[in-house]
Amino acid sequence: MAELAGDVLKGWPAGVRLIVRKERPHPGAQLRFTDTDGIRLTGFATNTPDAAIAHLEVRHRQRARAEDRIRAARGTGLRNLPLHRAAQNQVWLEIVQIALDLLAWMPMLALTGRARRREPKRLRLRLFSAAARLVTTGRRRILRLPQPWPWTDTIASTFTRLQALPNPG
Repeated sequence: MAELAGDVLKGWPAGVRLIVRKERPHPGAQLRFTDTDGIRLTGFATNTPDAAIAHLEVRHRQRARAEDRIRAARGTGLRNLPLHRAAQNQVWLEIVQIALDLLAWMPMLALTGRARRREPKRLRLRLFSAAARLVTTGRRRILRLPQPWPWTDTIASTFTRLQALPNPG
């Protein structure tokens, strides 16, 4: 096996390690044509010297989380700069950054279950675009959500969880 690893890394810089892991994909994952017998091989190369493999794998998985945030940023408005001047685009970037912060904190604080792992596009479709009405009656504001909307329960539980949070002030 060591000879095989040496052949694979021939021509690579000195000190580079190739770490390959086999795992079963999570239930519901789309299998690739390279997944044989239901096992998926994932790997990465590193030149970090004398680090434990477990530490390197955690670092690699955290990078995947950063790439998820980049994908979310592109889906939120960072794909292109829509305005003509740099100062206007700077304002656009600030707005996108605020939206990304809200999208990062909302799942942790208010969402549960599968809604917690939704992409920004799907959250926009299901939660943020609900045709609700804000009604003021008896000095109270009530958000009336449509009953046939399939995600009314998710929106209502989100508001309940947000109201249960302690007041930061």
